Amino acid sequence: MDLATHVYSLTSRFPKEELYGLTSQMRRSAVSIPSNIAEGAARHSRKEFIQFLHIASGSVAEPETQLALASRVGFLSTNTALAQIEEIRKMLLGLLRSLKKQPITHHSSHPQPHEY
Repeated sequence: MDLATHVYSLTSRFPKEELYGLTSQMRRSAVSIPSNIAEGAARHSRKEFIQFLHIASGSVAEPETQLALASRVGFLSTNTALAQIEEIRKMLLGLLRSLKKQPITHHSSHPQPHEY
């Protein structure tokens, strides 16, 4: 969520002609990361949660590339969001490792919060 907020702030200073170009793409890609995490957490199994965490992890590359492009074309002078992206990547990988190490237990069709 912090990255998405940061991207919205950064892109608000982009040229207006980029509103439907890079601005829109960057905002959408930054929002997709926490959205996939939330969707996976709302699913009924750890396997599905892991699947959505993999999607979120892959989605991290999108804003990373778009921020690099924005920097190259001169829309950004410094790119502090790249450090945020690297931190998100590390957190997602750590969470994935942790979830994959947990033993699989069989519960009723209604998972308990501790399964996530």
